[in-house]
Amino acid sequence: MVVLAVLVSLPPAWLYVAEGGRLRTVADAPSAPVAVVFGAGLVNGTPSPYLAHRLDAGLALYRAGKVKALLVTGDNGHVGYDEPDAMRTYLVQHGVPADRVVRDYAGFDTWDSCARAHRIFGVDRAILVSQGFHIRRAVALCEAAGIDSYGIAVDEPHDATWYYGEVRELPAAGEAALQAALRPDPSLLGPKVDTLARLPR
Repeated sequence: MVVLAVLVSLPPAWLYVAEGGRLRTVADAPSAPVAVVFGAGLVNGTPSPYLAHRLDAGLALYRAGKVKALLVTGDNGHVGYDEPDAMRTYLVQHGVPADRVVRDYAGFDTWDSCARAHRIFGVDRAILVSQGFHIRRAVALCEAAGIDSYGIAVDEPHDATWYYGEVRELPAAGEAALQAALRPDPSLLGPKVDTLARLPR
């Protein structure tokens, strides 16, 4: 039992130690070409509260001049569920020019989002936006995918959703360690998209 407990605790400990120095706030985040905002669910076709808070942080980065564009990555895997379009609509409604919001429709999980950001969208340096229970894993995986990454941990009350996220990170950290080591292809690849590269700097 002791050995099992140690093995279970190793991946989360790796994430905590390895990526803690890569966490920032909006105020002290370095400049980067793009912010990557990860999906976090929809409610009646609009961003869930957790996703809206991630988008608000991305919006704050854009308004502060820390990033020039936002890559919104999420699930569009079945009819009637479209995270990237809902995320783009939210940002545009809050003042981000439409051509500064790029959508990745195949961000089915964190590794897919990171790998596709680098391999499909050409992202080499980015600020990542998620909640605190997820951001270290996001930074670790994007670093493994080839992206020089810093993370913004969005504040949330520690409610049932938060604690569910914390518990979910235990097995997810183990999977992340394997993905970082093996660097598998994402679920979908496809042609390269040069939208971010063509934006004025």
